[in-house]
Amino acid sequence: MKVLITGGAGFIGSHLAERHLRRGDEVAVLDDLSTGDYNNIHHLESNARFNIKVGTILESETLRPLVEWCDTIYHLAAAVGVNYIIDNPLHSLTTNIRGTEIVLELANKDKKRVMLASTSEVYGKKNGKVSFQENDDRLLGPITVDRWIYSTTKAVDEMLGLSYWREKKLPMLIVRFFNVIGPRQTGDYGMVVPRMVKQALLGHPITVYGDGEQRRCFTDIEDALDGLVALAEHPDTPGEIFNLGGNVETNETSIVNLAHKVKSLTESDAPVEFVPYDKAFAKGSYEDLNYRVPDLSKIRSFVDYEPKMSLDNTLRRIINYFES
Repeated sequence: MKVLITGGAGFIGSHLAERHLRRGDEVAVLDDLSTGDYNNIHHLESNARFNIKVGTILESETLRPLVEWCDTIYHLAAAVGVNYIIDNPLHSLTTNIRGTEIVLELANKDKKRVMLASTSEVYGKKNGKVSFQENDDRLLGPITVDRWIYSTTKAVDEMLGLSYWREKKLPMLIVRFFNVIGPRQTGDYGMVVPRMVKQALLGHPITVYGDGEQRRCFTDIEDALDGLVALAEHPDTPGEIFNLGGNVETNETSIVNLAHKVKSLTESDAPVEFVPYDKAFAKGSYEDLNYRVPDLSKIRSFVDYEPKMSLDNTLRRIINYFES
């Protein structure tokens, strides 16, 4: 296969490029390196089946020859991370919505298969401890809170993709990631696990926002790739939306418990420090989600997806990466 990965120098994209190269595929990566990191993929440049193009999905002339060349597109390029979105709201809206529109427009010419990366953020702040299903209602906060920009842009992306499928039969599918973590992920843009691991290893306070009782279900990058590639290749997935997450029994935890896990696994003397939201973010820019856990029934029914990595094992891998 000839695979194009937009945002391929990012955390998920770089691991995905490695996975396809190991399978013998040809891989092209497009990344503007705004949140991606060249160091994530520089070790792949010696592979004759790998090519990187530095550029943005907003430049259709840069993107067009790559789309014409490939068989499958993984559209991962986006403005990501809570901190980045809050600091760059206009750029985030333009990149995530117009960028996706350009990708879909170009892919539609020759009906290239598109895997559109979305997020569990689209579900919003649904209350109660009920796992999210793909057709659940959404509940978002006010538009004046920048926290909801990412969720809104990704929901628009999903609607664009589904419209291309319904009206033009573009073979696209949507994957909603739930807190994917692993080596190479950076804490610079608000990702909680790498931030906590770095704090613990440096002996800095391990910061927990709010009361720390927010609950998340984390997904190891290798498990995420298993599901992602299987969905992208399955003949019956176009037009569908899938949750992609970790095993609830071994990977769900509160944020305060996550902090103590990191502290224990790193054998750190760093204190766990609670930080009020109004001290961590600009006033009125942030609201948190109390519970974000996936229902994996649908993806299991299509591709027998079964995540294998426990949260503790993934945390050990991340710690080893930072220590190295």
